Formats: sequence, structure tokens, C-alpha cells
Amino acid sequence: MKVGLYGGTFDPIHDGHLHVITTLISQNLVDTLLVLPAGNPRLRDGAPQATGAQRRQMCQLAVNSLPDEIKKRVEVNPIEILREGPSYTIDTVEAVAQTYPGAQIVLIVGTDAYEKIDQWHRADELKQMVEFLVIDRPDFPGQANLQIDALKVSATEIREGKSSAVPAAVAAFIKENNLYAS
Repeated sequence: MKVGLYGGTFDPIHDGHLHVITTLISQNLVDTLLVLPAGNPRLRDGAPQATGAQRRQMCQLAVNSLPDEIKKRVEVNPIEILREGPSYTIDTVEAVAQTYPGAQIVLIVGTDAYEKIDQWHRADELKQMVEFLVIDRPDFPGQANLQIDALKVSATEIREGKSSAVPAAVAAFIKENNLYAS
């Protein structure tokens, strides 16, 4: 069994993320996919604007908008936003390995994140524990091993009100909660 871990700030989750999720599941690259909103992302400029609970809720709304055959294999997992203090990927991988004994863990990252992999906490151990699927990012060419025709969508542009590339339920949540430049 292959368990995919797709982490991110998801501030907010958008159509580009959903394209990745749909591709991973429809191409059977993973059997189950855990969407993991980051708690306190350490290698990012600035803290997320939405709270962890809000980002988790937006992820769940987005996953719920997917076709049934996709969403039944996707779970929004709050492990990182519930963790106290810094949240390291290796801690999440170790926890998932205990929950899914014997499963192969596949870590899905963009070319931008993979470029910084050696800065990650316990990176050498992490590399021994997981298979990496590195996704091409339209604005960040790099060493991708999975070409998925990634959508050119920016969470920054969504936060600034310059893009509306989110599922309708997420757009409604953003407006109801007066997030970003809504």
C-alpha cells in the first residue's frame, strides 16, 4: 500500500492543489492521500494568515468538492496543526508509519520545497524513510520527477484578491470569515 503525504500551508487550498490531488489519485500513484495543513511552517517567509483551524476547514471543504471516486481516497489530517511547537515532516512520517504499518510512504513536494530538502530537520533519515514525488511548479523550474501539467495558481494572488481559483465552498468560507482581501 502506498500512502501519500501532501503537506502545505494551504493558505488557502486552491485549484492547483486539487489538480495535484486528482492526478495522484486518478493515476494511482498513491492508494490513500493524506492532505496535511502545516502547523508552523519553518522554511517559509511569514506565518500563514488563516489559522490552522481555518486552513483545515478550507482543506476539508475543497476535498469535499472532489468527485466521489477521488475524495473517498483522500483524508484531511490535522496532525501538524494540532502539534505543539515546531512541526517537522519526519515526525509526521514516523506517526503515519505507525498508523499504516508496512505501507510505503510517498512524500509529495513541489520543486521549490525539494530544493530546500537538505535544510529539513533530520533530512538524511527522512530520505531513507520515504519515496519523493517532486512536482513541477510553473514558476519554479527544478528537479521534478512527476510532470502533471501543474496549474499556474498562486495562493498569494488569491490572498491579495487577484485570483479566485478556489472551489466555490472555499470561496464562500473565505468571504464568510473575512479572510484575505475578500
